[in-house]
Amino acid sequence: MEVNNKVTPSEAQMQGFLEQGHDEPIYMLNLLKFKERAEYEDGRDSDLTGEQAYGIYGQAVADLLVKVGGAPVFSASVERLMLGEVEDLWDSAAIAMYPSRQAMLTMISLPEYQEIAVHRSAGLEGQLNIELVKPLGGWFMESGDD
Repeated sequence: MEVNNKVTPSEAQMQGFLEQGHDEPIYMLNLLKFKERAEYEDGRDSDLTGEQAYGIYGQAVADLLVKVGGAPVFSASVERLMLGEVEDLWDSAAIAMYPSRQAMLTMISLPEYQEIAVHRSAGLEGQLNIELVKPLGGWFMESGDD
């Protein structure tokens, strides 16, 4: 399996995301690969690592998630591969919950998001965003579910 990390979605991926009729909560699984050194598009000098630049973005986006009714759910560094094979591991994984696709679109359209997005692109070598939906009666039961 070939993995092709990107920093922005393709036109086809964005069109699929914009399809109508999907207004339940989504969970966005982010698999992140950081640049060794942050590289800002405006050419500014920076001593930040890619991970540090992305950390600036991540802290600020956590507040914006709440603003649109979402929440940061989980984030952690990738330690090792337990099963399967890949050429290169991701550096970090994170999950964010949005009450709907529209909420995510609203968040990324906010002026505050546009301001912090420079740190995201400066820090990321690539990213996989995997949209997850919680199936009814799935195999995983949250604590407190009967």
